[in-house]
Amino acid sequence: MADPFSRFFIGMSANDLITIDPEVLGGTPVFKGTRVPVKSLFDYLERGYGLEEFIECFPSVTNQMARSVLERSEAALLAA
Repeated sequence: MADPFSRFFIGMSANDLITIDPEVLGGTPVFKGTRVPVKSLFDYLERGYGLEEFIECFPSVTNQMARSVLERSEAALLAA
């Protein structure tokens, strides 16, 4: 049986979503092409803000980028 999350990631690797570069925020994982730490997304959600509010505050992160990171995180947590 196929991985139920694979439909979200066809042709997309973690490198398409996240960059870790010592020259950008000291190597903090950021959304690719931005200076927005991935942790900021989780911080916003933990504080009760919605995805839309995160996107408004960080317009360089697309809705698809944020959703893909969340979907990948969910898949990793639920993996057997």
